[in-house]
Amino acid sequence: MVQKTITREFEQYCNEIVEKYEIPGFSIGLAKEGELFYEGSFGYRDVEKQLPLSSDTVFGIGSVTKSFTCIAILQLQEAGRLSVHDPVVKYLPEFKTPNDEYTKQITIHHFMTHSAGLPPLPTLFSALRKSIENDPKFEDQKNNSELENANAAQETPIPTPVDTYEELLETLAKQEYTLLGAPGTEFSYSNDCYALLGAIIERLTGMSYERYTKEYILDPAGMNNSVFHLEELNNHDDISSLYNSRKKDDETIIFVSNNPWDAPAMRAAGFLKSTVNDMLKYTEIFRNQGKVGNEQILSPESVELMTTPYIQCEVGRFYGYGLMITPDYFGYKLIEHGGSIKGVAAQMNIIPELGLTGVSLANLAGVPSTKLLYNAIADYLGKSVHASHLSYREIERSEEELKQYEGVFASGEGAKYKLFFENGNLYLSGEGIDPTAIIPFDDDSFIVNFRESQMSLRFVRDKEQKIIRAAFGFRQTPKME
Repeated sequence: MVQKTITREFEQYCNEIVEKYEIPGFSIGLAKEGELFYEGSFGYRDVEKQLPLSSDTVFGIGSVTKSFTCIAILQLQEAGRLSVHDPVVKYLPEFKTPNDEYTKQITIHHFMTHSAGLPPLPTLFSALRKSIENDPKFEDQKNNSELENANAAQETPIPTPVDTYEELLETLAKQEYTLLGAPGTEFSYSNDCYALLGAIIERLTGMSYERYTKEYILDPAGMNNSVFHLEELNNHDDISSLYNSRKKDDETIIFVSNNPWDAPAMRAAGFLKSTVNDMLKYTEIFRNQGKVGNEQILSPESVELMTTPYIQCEVGRFYGYGLMITPDYFGYKLIEHGGSIKGVAAQMNIIPELGLTGVSLANLAGVPSTKLLYNAIADYLGKSVHASHLSYREIERSEEELKQYEGVFASGEGAKYKLFFENGNLYLSGEGIDPTAIIPFDDDSFIVNFRESQMSLRFVRDKEQKIIRAAFGFRQTPKME
């Protein structure tokens, strides 16, 4: 039964999670039929000065930006400027992959659904390199850990900085990698593909991606405190500080790091900044058939295209256009997307059937902002704050069966993790992941309990049934050893 309120049990749970993960600041808002009915703030936008949070505090939203990019593409389709089924090379003739035949087949749709076949590549860190190098340095830390992680996964160092679309296209053309499969067959989250959607928007409109987004989405939606650059905010000082973390002697240290990461060639993939109030206006596009107030930003038909589940990205979850879709979230269709980058943990949820929308924003990456918004909605639906919409049954696997999954997996984006068998269980460990026993529930598929959430891990085999990749955290990561 839907109870149409938020309980004290949820707020107590929030306080526990904020304390457990040492979250400096967390803000959440829920709206019904476009009207804010719950807002909660935990911690501070500036811990040292103890400055409070509000629903107008500006945070980064990370990859939630990708849905804005898809709105722009569909607006151009509505105007007859392109079709999502056009080949990418029609607009970006310099676009190349190691497979010429597949390159010709890759469409804008494949970019929007992360199904072009590109594996995780180091180009995001090439685009971020200049801003990462401006991060605080510590006496016992010669290099920045993010760069070290990305470098460690490569046989050669990260390429030189990438600042323009032309440099990005040139770098991608020179990369040596194997596509995951024919276009449309394999899901693997790709910031590169979304960056290039920004390039398509620029080439078609003659406007910068940022200007197009402002004029055709942000301004019509009344999102006056949403920007790509904080300098654009006029007389609005309700801005969250950015926080980062580092490990020292097995202790996690949280510290202020007010150097927003930026990547000019990647802005279409995740660099917008916004507020709870502005983002609740934005969610109206998906709740209200493309309309915010009196402004029709997207046609109902385009909203339907964005929220269609095209390809599975995790157990029970699919990818549309810049949005993830869970067809059965306690019996309802949930539309959502999250975002994570330095100083950012963002989540946006919409259940159109209930007229319900929600946004959660935190100022530290890697914290369970997504889980907290999920649980707020579960609470609203009359469920326990600890309830999960996922249902699965653990299956028995022999020692011999489990040992076949052992190995080290590493991607070009810097992710590296290890699977090993011990004491009758298969364990996952890696950077930021303490050894965790994973639960088999289907052929080659496991559940991983990670930071209050349940994630799926799926192994991918070649034609000879040899394990070659693992799909985890929305990315397909190659087996290295």
